[in-house]
This record gives sequence, structure tokens and C-alpha cells, in this order.
Amino acid sequence: MNTMSEQAIFDEIARNDLHFSKAPQAFFHAWKRGVELVGPGLFGNGTRECLDLAVDKWYLCPNVAHIKKSIGAMSSGERVFLAAMVSFYNSKDGGALLKRVGVHGLADLGGLDIERRKIIAALILNYTGW
Repeated sequence: MNTMSEQAIFDEIARNDLHFSKAPQAFFHAWKRGVELVGPGLFGNGTRECLDLAVDKWYLCPNVAHIKKSIGAMSSGERVFLAAMVSFYNSKDGGALLKRVGVHGLADLGGLDIERRKIIAALILNYTGW
């Protein structure tokens, strides 16, 4: 391995370290935008105050039981977006919701508007686990 290749590897590691050191906060900001878009009633304690005062994702956990009951009354895009959000919190419940709303793969997210796509992309890019 030559010096240039080693340097490129070290640079890549440094870029990854920098990105993932900031990822939890970036994930939270994207998550909070998603919660605001969906409405705070399905997250945290279900109040706007909870959304406004949240300082990390733990304040805005999805209320999965309530979501399962109410997701059927939403538009297709709302259902897909919400199910995708839940899948970050709990892959089993989220996966079941995604299947229930007709999502079989990432290509099925293609029906989302640009705002929702940006949020999902930011969540994917910055996800480090719940």
C-alpha cells in the first residue's frame, strides 16, 4: 500500500468520524421536523409543549399503539411517511406498518413529497440507533 492510499484511508476515516460525531444531533433535528409535520399528537406525551421543549429524540418517541390505530385514516403519503419514521424507532413495528401501508422497499418511498423525502434522507444519513 502506498502513502497516498493510506492517506486517503485516514482521510475517509476522519470524514466518517466527523460526520458521526454530529449525527445524533442532526438526526434529532430531522426527527423533530418529521414530528412537527405529522403532528405532535402521535409522539412523546402528545402535546405541542412536548415538541417545543424536546431536547433529544427520547422526548419524542412515537406512540406506536396510537399510531397503529390511527394510521388507516391518513392519506397514502402520510401513512408511508409515518410508518417510515416508526421504523427508525422500532424496526419490527415499523416494518409491519410499512408492509401494512404497501411499502415493500425503498422505491415505494418515491411517492413522498420533497419535504418528507428530505426528512427521511436526513434520518437515514444520521441514524446511529435508537
